[in-house]
Amino acid sequence: MILPRLLDGRLKFRHLVLLDALARQGTVVGAAAELHVTQPVATRSLHELEEILDVRLFERGPRGITPTVFGEAFTGHARAVLAQLEQAGRHVAELADAERGTVVVGTHLAGSNMLLPRAIAAIKTERPYLTIVVREGSPEALLVELEAGRVDLIIGRLTAPSDERIERRKLYDESVDLVVRTAHPLAGATGVELADLAEYPWILPGAETALRRELEQLFTRNGFPLPANRVETTSFLTVRQLLLETDVIAALPSLITKDDPRITRVALALEPIGHSVGLTLPAQRTLSPSVDALIRSLTDVATGMSD
Repeated sequence: MILPRLLDGRLKFRHLVLLDALARQGTVVGAAAELHVTQPVATRSLHELEEILDVRLFERGPRGITPTVFGEAFTGHARAVLAQLEQAGRHVAELADAERGTVVVGTHLAGSNMLLPRAIAAIKTERPYLTIVVREGSPEALLVELEAGRVDLIIGRLTAPSDERIERRKLYDESVDLVVRTAHPLAGATGVELADLAEYPWILPGAETALRRELEQLFTRNGFPLPANRVETTSFLTVRQLLLETDVIAALPSLITKDDPRITRVALALEPIGHSVGLTLPAQRTLSPSVDALIRSLTDVATGMSD
């Protein structure tokens, strides 16, 4: 086996940046536009990278490009390198100005309404000039951002164990409830069964989420199709407003609605459905002092919530 020579000066950081953009955009045109270069320049850089590695990284098709097994593998390594460089620059900047820094946090429903805001409020009393950027997204999209270094950590449901690339730290366990507004016909009703809910509009999480799969299994076990009248979203702001203004039913982590008297739980237990909330981190990346500080704050707040 002949290993590609990646340190002979031919491989440039622009090749790695292009590879990341190509994998996300799915077209050379889209990647070129994102990087503000022409399509011929992007195509030439891709050919250079394939020549260096001596493999084909993408299959070209009429609707765009699809990564080969080589492309998928090398994209992961490219993102790790770019993330380490990004983190190194921020680490040095924070050492030069210890009172400032930036942390980019990805979140998806679980942990977004109580854990994260409380942790941010706590750390701001100690480091008022720390900038915290919160990005909402699907778990899959946020993982891509995490691997590429555009997100420092993710707060939300843990759906897989740690591996060589990703570290997952559990903070607390949380149940999932079916909820409605207090003016809903089912609010306060007893002896509610799934059949009673089938005719109401629903809010379901996106098809890519673990909670969505569990709800689909719940309906299947009880012999019902998914509600035809539904909205699919992972945006809590959208979910809450629809709950307050309409007769929708939503499945949400229990802590999300704990402090909102306008929303109440439906008396139907979802005992098989629950989850652990925690942190998702890059396993091999050195974290900046600011990220470490926020993690300590999140851990302290989570300890208080589970007491």
